[in-house]
Amino acid sequence: MFTHTRVVLASIGILMMAGFAAPVEAGALPENMEKPGGFPERPLVAVVPYGPAGGSAQFARALAEAVTRVTGVPIEMQYRNGASGSFGMAFYMASRPDGYTVLEHIDDAAAAHAMSPSRPNPAEDLIPLMIGQITFSQIYIRSDEKRFTDWGSFVDYAKKHKGRVTVANITKAGSMERLNLKFVADHLGIELEQISLDRAAYRYLALEREYVDALFEQPGDISDFLDSGKFKPILTFLEDRSAAFPDVPAFKDIGLNRKPLMRYRGYYVHKDAPPERVEWLKWAFQKAFSDEDYQAFNKEKYMDLVDSFRDTDGARKLIKENIEIYRKTYKELGLIF
Repeated sequence: MFTHTRVVLASIGILMMAGFAAPVEAGALPENMEKPGGFPERPLVAVVPYGPAGGSAQFARALAEAVTRVTGVPIEMQYRNGASGSFGMAFYMASRPDGYTVLEHIDDAAAAHAMSPSRPNPAEDLIPLMIGQITFSQIYIRSDEKRFTDWGSFVDYAKKHKGRVTVANITKAGSMERLNLKFVADHLGIELEQISLDRAAYRYLALEREYVDALFEQPGDISDFLDSGKFKPILTFLEDRSAAFPDVPAFKDIGLNRKPLMRYRGYYVHKDAPPERVEWLKWAFQKAFSDEDYQAFNKEKYMDLVDSFRDTDGARKLIKENIEIYRKTYKELGLIF
């Protein structure tokens, strides 16, 4: 079984070096907040722009359940998968901005706006209610894999089998996942065939059943496979090694002088929602972060390695910085001008 040590302070230091602002404490919020004009008088709806099995859906459900425990207000989940989150975003932006419908989204929204400014800016066209998860990515192989057993042997194998080593990843060009993998492959002069599978369950199944050689993912999303010993990480997408995975090399170990792109997840509401409703939603979703069951979920999903909480101001700062990083990277790669 894959074992790990959770060292929170060391991991926080790694994330801070990656350019993420210091978090604001969620526990300072009041225990209760009066509903403005009785809002909400019916269940909220959470639009999730991904399928029901992946990390976004898991986060969205866990946080929504915490909101319900804090407020007593139920939240109905709607999954609108497609185009790496763009379909769900378009669906949400067309919904009535009355505060009853909220949106879960990830860093894909910042990347999409950086690539095409006509797409919604999640820091301006939306109001971030909170960020509830920030994490890094890794490359995984099957633990019983015989052709390669660690990063060094994987690279050697990839060089010998040029262009025939497959990695399960998402579809969207310019995504965090594809850019990170490109940085590494280009740096080492290896060719990796990225197999596009937007449904998380299909990506995991592809590696488990040996349809692909490796998987790009975040540790929390595949915690069951790590805890059962089926998968193991061979490269961590951080500048320095994670204290949780001390034996797994990171960027500096492979001589790559670049800050990796990170995964973050949060909840949003339309900027035109009534201000008093927005304030109540901010309180409800930020307060939910401190819920005991949600914190247990984050720990189970390896999301306690850093303090992932950002309030509205912190989320806006994070998103704006992220948009600039993506825009700069796209210009370097000639994807935008």
